Amino acid sequence: MLTDVEGIRVGHWTHLADRTGCTVVLFPAGTTASAEIRGGAPATRELDLLVPERLVDRVDAVLLTGGSAFGLAAADGVVTWLADAGIGYPTPAGPVPIVPTLALYDLSVGSATTRPGPKQGRAACAAAEAGRIPLGLAGAGTGCTVGKWRGPDAARPGGLGSATCRAGDLVVSALVAVNASGDVLPVGAMPAGMVLPSEGGAEPVQPFGNTTIGVIATNGRFDKAGCLLLAQSGHDGMARAIFPSHTRSDGDALVAAATGAVDASIDQARVLAIAAVEAAIRTVAPPAG
Repeated sequence: MLTDVEGIRVGHWTHLADRTGCTVVLFPAGTTASAEIRGGAPATRELDLLVPERLVDRVDAVLLTGGSAFGLAAADGVVTWLADAGIGYPTPAGPVPIVPTLALYDLSVGSATTRPGPKQGRAACAAAEAGRIPLGLAGAGTGCTVGKWRGPDAARPGGLGSATCRAGDLVVSALVAVNASGDVLPVGAMPAGMVLPSEGGAEPVQPFGNTTIGVIATNGRFDKAGCLLLAQSGHDGMARAIFPSHTRSDGDALVAAATGAVDASIDQARVLAIAAVEAAIRTVAPPAG
């Protein structure tokens, strides 16, 4: 559970009937972050700010949302909620909240006209807790499906998953909304024998309805460059659990955040990030049969 990292709170807004929602991760003061995108169809906001050479060296929250590009509007509600609490990057005109946002495409699963917006982003913040939170078909995971690369009849529920790995005082946890075009693989499976859906005269797969997004959080003390390495390693975990991953029709992206509570080895944290992301993905979708 991502809230195993002390100081982190997570909240959802969920619309089960229309199969969409959003999930906010609220960080303690002093948290640093960076991000890595490896899919070909991302929908994001404020990720350029997390590049190591950019000025801002903090992050206040991360929002994971359904609704594709429409859902990015939910970040406005998170920003105003944080601003009302006096949280944000200090400027002469007052604090400006830093809220990187990642969206996934769930419009074809439930209602295409029900999308997270500012009101829903604020509701997720108000619901944020430091303890255990619902997973599976909740928050950003509500409209998630997997296995769509084989065609619409092969699609199965995905959802929101979380897992934590530890080494001494170092904690690394992942929260992932699994909405992959590919399949979740059994542990140790070799994908080489899997048949591409374009073989045997099958129709090409519709290149929409995908994207796996998530947050890696650690209590380690790392700068933005270290967080970038963690995000990159998290994608290794994604590739271990999903086949195929990082396709042109997936917007696969991960944000990695460090609260800075303990000194730690970045190489050790990277190994834990791989394991945490892989495990988080496997908690929400049974392997393809």
